Amino acid sequence: MMKLSRLLQSRNLLSGKLLYGKSGDVKDASCLHAFTVHAGISTSRENSAAKGYAAQRIFASYSVFKGKAALSVTPVLPTFTKLDSGSVVVDRRGVMMFKFLPAIGERKYDNEKRQMIALSVTEVGSLISLGPQDSCEMFHDPSMKSSNAGQVRKSLSIKPHADGSGYLISLSVVNNILKTKEYFTVPVTTAEFSVMKTACSFALPHILGWGRLTNQLPRGTEGQPSKVDSQLLDLEWDK
Repeated sequence: MMKLSRLLQSRNLLSGKLLYGKSGDVKDASCLHAFTVHAGISTSRENSAAKGYAAQRIFASYSVFKGKAALSVTPVLPTFTKLDSGSVVVDRRGVMMFKFLPAIGERKYDNEKRQMIALSVTEVGSLISLGPQDSCEMFHDPSMKSSNAGQVRKSLSIKPHADGSGYLISLSVVNNILKTKEYFTVPVTTAEFSVMKTACSFALPHILGWGRLTNQLPRGTEGQPSKVDSQLLDLEWDK
């Protein structure tokens, strides 16, 4: 249990450095777009080298801001490994990162109390396939099938409004190590959810690694897998 506690604390510190600069910042909606994009990955990295700006990275996320919380959705690309044969294979699949921040004032959101949940490709498929009256719930536990199972668990719920005007997206986080329980709710309109589904549909082949497959770089330009991207895949459990 102590090892798991230290791991969660170290990931919390890491995520603060990688994604947000300073831990504990308070962000307002006007600058949250710039703040959330640091968790993203380049959607055009596969062909950037051919265009002469391999060192440049393009970041993007989709965010909605509501009275009780803000939600941003960002694709995180997979990591790749180069084999001795010269072939490049997927080392770890990408995810769609859902990040929630609680509101602490009008158009102000608390970065320090953020929570994230990383959706796998199958879970993204569940979201994309939702109909107007459908709902789904996803459960995550970093220690599943081990003696520490249940110590930290997350639940993402997506339910339609009764009047058909949109959906309620909620995240529950229970941490029995720190003895905390957090709950975020973000109502989204039909239009906002449609954008979210369309964006996830577009990103799905890329988090599978198929974007790299269909836009293969010239030989000798694959480079080494990014350590930062590998760390981003772990940030769901930053606290």
